[in-house]
Amino acid sequence: MPGAISEFFDRSRVARESVRYAEQGFTLVEMLVVITIIGLIMGLIGPRVLNYLSESKVKAAKIQMQSFSSALDLFNLDAGRYPSAAEGLGALVSRTPGIEAWNGPYLKGGNVPKDPWNHPYVYRVPGEHGTYDIISYGSDGQEGGSGTAADISLDGLTTARNE
Repeated sequence: MPGAISEFFDRSRVARESVRYAEQGFTLVEMLVVITIIGLIMGLIGPRVLNYLSESKVKAAKIQMQSFSSALDLFNLDAGRYPSAAEGLGALVSRTPGIEAWNGPYLKGGNVPKDPWNHPYVYRVPGEHGTYDIISYGSDGQEGGSGTAADISLDGLTTARNE
């Protein structure tokens, strides 16, 4: 009989521990509260993060255009002129006929990179604001716009630097 009593108490102890183990999970209300808090945090922080990403693309375009400007100046020193509108920025990475003093490629990678929004840069010779213009049409890829869709030009960079 003593074995039966101890066996009964062992079974009831195991049953109580299994009930406690089952009660250790999260309730639906607790999970909804956590999801709501995470949603509120993302609602406050998300727009700022996206704004930083768009600003970084604008900064990357400006740095790339300054790199083009330096490469164009080196091309001018070697060839005695800037690439024509027909030659475009491609003259910085591949030899154009009729230029014997070409010491390129003037850009690393062997190709002309696109702007951060995957649109080609616009190269104009003669430029409206100088010898040449380099323009990125921004996120929309069309002339004009505001915000991240605004045009970014090399002229805007040089005037801002000189002020």
